[in-house]
Amino acid sequence: MKKSTTLMLVAAFVWLLGNHATWAQKYDDKALKGVKTSLEKGLSASEPQGKPISGKFEVEDGKLQLSVYTMKGDKFSEVIVDHKTGKTAKTEAITGGEDLSAAKSQSAAMAKAKLSLRSATEKAVKASKGFQAVSVTPSLKDGHPVADVTLVKGDEFKTASEKLD
Repeated sequence: MKKSTTLMLVAAFVWLLGNHATWAQKYDDKALKGVKTSLEKGLSASEPQGKPISGKFEVEDGKLQLSVYTMKGDKFSEVIVDHKTGKTAKTEAITGGEDLSAAKSQSAAMAKAKLSLRSATEKAVKASKGFQAVSVTPSLKDGHPVADVTLVKGDEFKTASEKLD
């Protein structure tokens, strides 16, 4: 992800905290309608490029995309999965900036994980009937790996925290 996109997403999430219904109407009802690939399947599709360390649906250049950060050895990549076909559309190396910082932080959490992000996301979706996962991000909380899964159903948003150890 580019720095400008990250800043845009941070601003959007801050804005979302106070205005979930408007975001859902604007993006969920319109942008997510064409989604045929779940976040869980996107995480699986990215595995040939490396171990998934985060994933999310995002708007880039006005278009919805499914972005998964992966790591292979000490290298990080952003894998874009076509949300209609479930196949990898492109892969770009993450080499610097905020994206590299985020990838390093996520990989540190995943280094302690025993459960995959896909499994954690599946668990969160199963426990939240009718919801769709739109992002999953690992972190360390009190030294333990946890995945925060953002879920949406219509104009309702919630976050589920799943233990990864």
